This record gives sequence, structure tokens and C-alpha cells, in this order.
Amino acid sequence: MVLMSESASKPTTAQPVLVDTPQALTAMAAHLSKQRAFALDTESNSFYVYYPKVCLIQITTFADAHNPTTDKVIDYLVDPLTLTNLDELGALAARGDIQVVMHAAENDILQLQRDFGFRFPNVFDTQLAARILGMERVGLGSMLEERFGVVSDKRMQRTDWAVRPLTDEQIVYAQMDTHYLLAMRDQLLEALAAAGRLEECEDALEQLEHFDTIERSPNERTFWQMKLTRTVDLKDTGVLEVLWNWREGEAQRTNRPPFKIMGDESLIDLAVTRPTSVDDLQRIARLSRQQANRYGNTVIRLIKEGAQRPLPPLPRPTVRPELLLSQEDQGRFEKLRRWRTETARARGVTPEIVFNNETLLEIVQKRPANEEQLLAISGMGRWKAGAYGQAIFALLNGTNID
Repeated sequence: MVLMSESASKPTTAQPVLVDTPQALTAMAAHLSKQRAFALDTESNSFYVYYPKVCLIQITTFADAHNPTTDKVIDYLVDPLTLTNLDELGALAARGDIQVVMHAAENDILQLQRDFGFRFPNVFDTQLAARILGMERVGLGSMLEERFGVVSDKRMQRTDWAVRPLTDEQIVYAQMDTHYLLAMRDQLLEALAAAGRLEECEDALEQLEHFDTIERSPNERTFWQMKLTRTVDLKDTGVLEVLWNWREGEAQRTNRPPFKIMGDESLIDLAVTRPTSVDDLQRIARLSRQQANRYGNTVIRLIKEGAQRPLPPLPRPTVRPELLLSQEDQGRFEKLRRWRTETARARGVTPEIVFNNETLLEIVQKRPANEEQLLAISGMGRWKAGAYGQAIFALLNGTNID
């Protein structure tokens, strides 16, 4: 992995280049192919559909590949809704000799893997770097404002990125998401080097290479997951389950988010009050006239069906994985957690930067006895193995940590 720092100047802002034709994509790819790094971000329409998709890809790179300085960059807005083939961009992301700079990279990697099969063997995550430095405000908006005086328009977070043409406000917001990332990367690299944490960051970034959506199976959705379900009497859960399943199916069929079919509060009202006529729906369940007209007869029928069916089985209680360990291993897990908390506090970082719970659990389950076995633990890496290995071995063996 290459972590090369160019000069960390503040970039100037020019109009972004819209990439919405195969010719424009090829021209952009030719420019990117000469670079050592480019920044990337995505926008999706998750607030407006059941099945979200990437609607815009923002890219920033150096204007002159032979003289890469962060005060002279070029911004691209790639339109994946118009372009039918993004293989040229995917090939660049997968090259490995070009670093892709992202902020909170996992979400963008997930979406681009899911929609286009992209792979990213060389990523720099500015949020991860900031967390390794112990920074508290690590959201992109906060970091842009603090470092470059850029205030993002938060309204754009709820805009529909699938609608064309893009508004001027959308274009400015999207451009700013990547415009400063290369300069931010260089600032963070300097801070990491000064803090003696550059090697740690490089090691953590290498773990992103193994991030794969194929390994992340989605959890099954059920009505028990609604927060308001816990306010409903058990006798009303049968009706609630029928209504929730109907809403879920309607959302999938029309590709709309469930809350735009009917809100959680309305489902609860319907399950509890059980109106018997369409006229009662607006008064009792706070439905709009349009909802009552469109879904009224169906809802009344479902309420009757739900009232007659057996109550659904209670969900299995969520058991913390560590509680499934033997009593002896639970003790080891708790010792590791306390050590992690103390280590994180001493280093000024959050505990997850040391290890997450999944890694601690795997350590206890596999009981590594040497460095080779320790490196086989997911989320470990060579830096953490070297920095924390002796403490881990001592805790597993029940000896004191020096």
C-alpha cells in the first residue's frame, strides 16, 4: 500500500466535469490512469426507494498528473444512471498502484461492490485516519468545516439523487464531498507521521482490502424490529405482524421505502384500535385521505385476518456472543475488554480502534499461542500483532501484563 503525501495546499474550486457519456468516461479514465491517487464518494437514493442504488459518483484528482499538488485539482461527477458500463472506472479502482481516497470508506465500498462489482485494493480512509489520531469530530461535514471552512448544506442529505437534471445545490454539495479529500489526506498523513501512528494507519487501511459485501448477509427484517412494537400488548401482535408484512410487501413491489407506504405509528394505531370501516381509518389511525382511499379496504381485511390468526411466536432473545462461551472463556473475554478500554484511554482513541468485540471474541475462541496464529485473527494485522501481541498472550495465559 502506497501512502505518499503530496503538498498539502488548499485546492481552488472550479466547475466540475459532468461524465454522462461513454466518451466523457473514457476521457476521465485516461486522465485518472496517469494519477497516483484520486478521491471518490457516492450518493444514493436510499431515502426514496426500497432497493437503493448508486446515483452519482464523485471523483477528484490532480489537474496535472506530472506535478500533483492539492491546490490544483479537477472534479468529476459520474452519472451511473446514464452510463450503462463503468468497467473503465472499476478497472482503475482495482489497479492497486492508484490510491482511492474516501471518507468512511466501508459504505461506499459496499455500494460500489453491490452495484458494479468494484474492488479496492488500495484505499485511504480519511475518517479512519482521524480516528487513529484520536480526533472526536470525524464526520465529513465537521472535518471540512474545521479544516477548510466549508459548510455543507445538510438539506442535500435528504435529496433524491435519482432525479435528473441535478440542481445547482446538489452539484455544489456533491463536488465538495471529494474536492478537499486529497488535501485532507495529506494533512492527516503529516499528523500521523508526527504522532508516530503512520504504520498503524497503514496496517488498518490494509484491512479494508478484505472488506467484502459477499460476506455480509443482510439480517432478516421482521415486525419485532420496530421500536414501537415493544409498546404493543401481546394480544395485538398478530394484527401488527399481518399489517407489517403487507407494508413490507407493498414497499418491495412498488420500490418505495416502507415509511412512505405507511408510518410505524399508523401501523400501531391500526393494530391496537382495529377500525372496522374505511371511514374510521383517518380518524383513528392518522392516515391521510390518499392512504385511506388507496389502502383502506385492504387494511380492514388484514385487520380481520390478523385478529383470527394465532399470535406470532416471540422473538428469540438476542444473546451477546460472549455469553455463549464457557465460564472460563467469558473471564478471558472480560479481561481482554478491560485491557482494551484501558489501552484505548491511554492512547486517546475509542476502544474500537484497538479491537472490536468480534476480534476479541475470535481471540478467545482460537487462543492464539504465537504470532502466526495471532495474524490469522480477522482484524489483527501486523502492527496490532506487534504492538498488542504480548499483552494478549499474557491475558490468555492468565499472567500479569508488564
